[in-house]
Amino acid sequence: MGLADERYEALDVAQDGAVLTVTLNRPERMNSFNPTMADELARVWVAVRNDDSINAVVLTGAGEKAFCTGIDREGVPGEEGEYEFDPFNWDDPGDRLSPKSHGLWKPVIAAVNGMACGGAFYMLGEVEFIIAAEHATFFDPHLTFGAAAILEPTLMANRMPFGEIMRISLMGNSERVSAQRAYEIGLVSEVVPAADLLGHAQQVASEIAEAPTVPTQATVRNLWLSREPSRRAALDVGNFLLNAGNSAEAMAAGQQAFLKRGKRGYRTR
Repeated sequence: MGLADERYEALDVAQDGAVLTVTLNRPERMNSFNPTMADELARVWVAVRNDDSINAVVLTGAGEKAFCTGIDREGVPGEEGEYEFDPFNWDDPGDRLSPKSHGLWKPVIAAVNGMACGGAFYMLGEVEFIIAAEHATFFDPHLTFGAAAILEPTLMANRMPFGEIMRISLMGNSERVSAQRAYEIGLVSEVVPAADLLGHAQQVASEIAEAPTVPTQATVRNLWLSREPSRRAALDVGNFLLNAGNSAEAMAAGQQAFLKRGKRGYRTR
């Protein structure tokens, strides 16, 4: 039984060829995440890592209003009564949401179809790139709610200039970044009409999925690694990843994919 055949309460999961589409499916709550969604996403990310039939993932949200508006604030500690926080014994719910925290190096593309704010950044901070609908917006309401903006903007800090993530963090709910502005600052790679968003993201994912998966994962891992340690250390480790990610079989399959792609032509973004 494949991932798409399993039962989910807070997700919709569908597979087409080597592409898995994962939809955050709580539109009545603006696709905010609760423990059920977090647990299901964690299960999906681990399963994708080990499923040879899946080479790429599209992550989106149900409906047109929101990709994800962060944690479902119903029942959040501190909403009623005294808020107690122990930083030494804190299990961050965001760790269950994000693909990289589960060791997934197959490409994940986010298709942002509306508001993306707060806890949505756990996911957007760990995807390979973002395609946004024209009406998409990005913001972080933590300070507006009287909470420090810490983990989410940290994950997003390398996706845009320092001044931009600082402004998003400090402005809270009083200012939202449009899809066009997000494109201008490098947060998203492309802006498309809402009606075309999911199909376009799936097409891009399918083109990525045509390449052999082992060298693809090595490429993804190395580029993420380059953001973490020093550039020199990343290049040194890259030599090992280059060896691990290349093989005669993958090169032969890649050559066939290259010839096939050449016959279809290409588009300019």
